[in-house]
Amino acid sequence: MLLWFITVPRRAGVRTLYGMTDAVRTARPGLPDRPTLDGLEEKWARRWQEEGVYSFDRSKDRSDVYAIDTPPPTVSGELHMGHVFSYTHTDLVARFQRMRGKMVFYPMGWDDNGLPTERRVQNVFKVRCDPTLPYDPEWAPTGEAENISRLNFIELCERLTAEDERAFEALWRRLGLSVDWSLTYTTIGHRARLVSQRAFLRNLARGEAYTAEAPTLWDVGFRTAVAQAELEDRERPGAYHKLRFHGDEPVFIDTTRPELLPACVALVCHPSDERYAPLVGRTVRTPLFGVEVPVRAHPLADPAKGTGIAMVCTFGDLADVTWWRELRLDTRVVIGRDGRLLPEPPAGVPAGAYAPLAGLTVNAARRTVVGLLGDDLVGEPRPITHPVKFYENGEQPLEIVGTRQWYIRNGGRDADLRDTLLARGRELRWVPEHMRHRYEHWVGGLNGDWLISRQRFFGVPVPVWYRLDDAGEPDHNHPLIPDESRLPIDPSSDIPDGYAAEDRGRPGGFIGDPDIMDTWATSSLSPQIIAGWEDDADLFRRVFPMDLRPQGQEIIRTWLFTSVVRAHLEQDLLPWRTTVQSGWILDPDRKKMSKSKGNVVTPMALLEEHGADAVRYWAASGRPGTDLAYEPRQIKVGRRLATKLLNASKFALGLGAAEALRAPVTEPLDTSMLASLSAVLRTATAALDDYDHTGALQASEAFFWTFCDDYIELVKERAYGSGEGADSARAALANSLSVQLRLFAPFLPYATEEVWSWWRYGSVHRAPWPSRYELKIDGDPELLAVAGAALTQVRRAKSERRLSMRADVPLAEALGPADQLDRLARVAGDFKSAGRIERLDLLPDRTPELVIACAF
Repeated sequence: MLLWFITVPRRAGVRTLYGMTDAVRTARPGLPDRPTLDGLEEKWARRWQEEGVYSFDRSKDRSDVYAIDTPPPTVSGELHMGHVFSYTHTDLVARFQRMRGKMVFYPMGWDDNGLPTERRVQNVFKVRCDPTLPYDPEWAPTGEAENISRLNFIELCERLTAEDERAFEALWRRLGLSVDWSLTYTTIGHRARLVSQRAFLRNLARGEAYTAEAPTLWDVGFRTAVAQAELEDRERPGAYHKLRFHGDEPVFIDTTRPELLPACVALVCHPSDERYAPLVGRTVRTPLFGVEVPVRAHPLADPAKGTGIAMVCTFGDLADVTWWRELRLDTRVVIGRDGRLLPEPPAGVPAGAYAPLAGLTVNAARRTVVGLLGDDLVGEPRPITHPVKFYENGEQPLEIVGTRQWYIRNGGRDADLRDTLLARGRELRWVPEHMRHRYEHWVGGLNGDWLISRQRFFGVPVPVWYRLDDAGEPDHNHPLIPDESRLPIDPSSDIPDGYAAEDRGRPGGFIGDPDIMDTWATSSLSPQIIAGWEDDADLFRRVFPMDLRPQGQEIIRTWLFTSVVRAHLEQDLLPWRTTVQSGWILDPDRKKMSKSKGNVVTPMALLEEHGADAVRYWAASGRPGTDLAYEPRQIKVGRRLATKLLNASKFALGLGAAEALRAPVTEPLDTSMLASLSAVLRTATAALDDYDHTGALQASEAFFWTFCDDYIELVKERAYGSGEGADSARAALANSLSVQLRLFAPFLPYATEEVWSWWRYGSVHRAPWPSRYELKIDGDPELLAVAGAALTQVRRAKSERRLSMRADVPLAEALGPADQLDRLARVAGDFKSAGRIERLDLLPDRTPELVIACAF
């Protein structure tokens, strides 16, 4: 008797488990009278946790470990079917690798810091954070709109995320994710703050992190800077306004933003545009304000856009920033961080002309300028629809304002680093492969370094302070750096070495950096956080670099790229070997499901109605990188499959299959079925090795229905009997059931575990993946196909005559090619029993396919 022993760490409440290939229970409990999927999730989720079925054993060498950098879902409301889709895919990999003999490192994180969490807190509690207010330990939400201190605001964030995380974990457990729940982390937790701040300080020490004052993309709703990777274009209505600039001859320009006229610093045309060549090097006067601005040439100007000459303002868009920087133009900023025009005009702009605009919103300022332009507005505005840049989680168009921010070098301004990061992308295995091009397109198109600071509150603080000079101004060029042993720190409350608490904010003292890090600055270090970088060297060497990064394709430019940057800069290698990109879930109108569109479907009700196995079946029907429509009918198909697995297994085991497992398989139909299953096993294993879970499921499912509809029907009369033929049938049933349960285990974990418990020791999820040696048998797979096709024709003949399937057939004639008749003859006994055929005549014929004619 051959046994495979698989152990988990011994601890309180955990016992050793093992899977067995040939061993069966000596005392098998009775089979259930009516197998059902209902209640399996609660039953087995509890048992898995109690018995440590998915616990990580950290005594294993790196070669025996399969480590997954699980995406930490954003804790900002509810999980939806898109989450179920992609996280099920990851769990399929984890379960397969575990059965392949790997010790799977499968943690779970919660991405709970950042703007989505803050927005949710603002909406739920109707509060806004005012960092100038003192902390009130007695404060509690009233339901009325009010401003609260930073500490009170952070406490609300922590309270709400803790509630959401409990709900998220309950759903993941119900879905059957085989996570080791002792390996959880949050992106605002102690270890995440420690790792994020340590990595930042090392970036700073190596010159990879720096601070600079520069034009910054700014979300006026959240009042924070935004990185290039977080932008999205949204089509918005606008209008071209034709303005007359004054000079020796009038110059006309088209603009969608006349409110930026007081910020105009130049006009720019293309160097080859003969229309404006005489103007280059000269100046013109702005309408309404009469400010002299130069006319310059630059290759980015588009002769075919508008009038062919553009107004350069500081700053209307990213092109303005490029022209301003490369042409060394003046700076006239008019829009503040609140999205309103500043109360005072920029230098050189007449105060009287500017006064009507002071303090107005952008839209109000636009209407005011248009009304004041008079004859300098030529014709009526021409309506257009054009792309406008937004922060991906924002609700108002971005502005560009001058701010001081922290950056990490990412190849945007360093060609050598960019080439190295492109090479890293080529080292990585991409599933599907074409997703690598998105990475390369993003890296190749970078035009600036990674902006990591945010002017928000709930996040990992930038861990530095600044000296204040005698005038109370901070020295940003020489930040005060804490020793790593002090991390994590909060500069708003902690004190730098050599200073006292009363030195905070006074001339000659210090001030803490007020910003937090972008959430991606923490999430980009998720491999280092979960692997115990610098804090748990033993764990780190066993799991890093990791094997798999599963994620959504839409965050290649954010999470994946930034993770590659951080690991390259710190460890000089990739953080994982393979990345699998998931597709999107589409609604019935083929539109991507998203919270912002209001078309999401929440999964808990579906799990309660149909069961986790059914929902997992639907999710597994979508391949990596391929979009999948939400289809309730597919979920019902999954429940039907799981139910049939219970019932077919009960039938086979009720025949005594378990007791006959070691009996020889001798009958042609039995060896044919096992040979067919062997081919399915090879197909499914190869597919799962290639991260093609859909191909594996399709192959396994197709065989299962043939097994149920054809093989069981063909063999059950023989299996009810006694003797060598009956033992062969029962042994074949037992062997095929054992293999099929393990093939389905990653997809239908609850149904397979339930059936496994009826006749096998331990957990099917700790049992070894089926081996080809288990099905190494000499059989002709075509026998089952021929017999099944013939039986289908007999059934059809009875159905057409409205006869019972148990009706006798006095005579059946089989006509067809000799090779098919020969195969049918080899299984004639089983075929005649299943079809209740008294006499079978085999008649060679020229027909290309086997034809069964029944006489009643």
